[in-house]
Amino acid sequence: MNNKLPEHPRARGVYLLPNLFTTGSLFAGFYAIVAAMLGNFENASFAIFIAMALDSLDGRVARITNTTSAFGAEYDSLSDMVSFGVAPALVLYSWALMGLGKVGWLVAFVYTATTALRLARFNSQLADADKRYFKGLPCPAAAGVVAGLVGMGFGYGMISSIGSIIIASLSVCVSLLMVSRFPYYSFKDLDLKGKVPFITVVVLVLALVAISLDPLKILFGLFLLYALSGPAWWVWRWYRLKKIKSIQAKEN
Repeated sequence: MNNKLPEHPRARGVYLLPNLFTTGSLFAGFYAIVAAMLGNFENASFAIFIAMALDSLDGRVARITNTTSAFGAEYDSLSDMVSFGVAPALVLYSWALMGLGKVGWLVAFVYTATTALRLARFNSQLADADKRYFKGLPCPAAAGVVAGLVGMGFGYGMISSIGSIIIASLSVCVSLLMVSRFPYYSFKDLDLKGKVPFITVVVLVLALVAISLDPLKILFGLFLLYALSGPAWWVWRWYRLKKIKSIQAKEN
């Protein structure tokens, strides 16, 4: 008679370090929601930026320490949905869109839904995507536009009806950019380990000084320029291609 107990599969663990950064990003996104509910919109904006910084580190830490995993990738995607999809939408709604009634919360929902669609498309096309470019505005950058707008605009007092409509229109534009096909430079091919010209270090120092003078305004401007870079790049490429075709037609 065989009294040997059946063997159970050994429970698999998860890597602590990269998931710790992901948890920190999730916590910052959740705090942004709580801060917005309490009317602390400046703190909510900074919390979203902190979530962005932590989100940019978890993947790099995982690659450096060779601790990448399917669990970490899924956890990171779910954290992004909260920190860069739900949190910016609720912060923006609490600050400027609530006065628009049903239209306001629908605009906030569009932002959340397009973030989910952006993440789903990114995850499904990850194997075939060109690492140098993103297809559509990355959701952390979109959250940076929203967080910078809220943090910068909060200092100017109450939002008028016209102001709410303008902010709602900007939110819809950012939402559409996330699900667009405009190419955005990913900065993933930058060699951070290699040598750079001395002037590059000087420029970085000046950039840090400029950001420290008025962080929310500078960050809003930087992320807004990045958001506009996709359509601008597409127009430039279209114009260049049209000019080449025109020259070829004349030569023929």
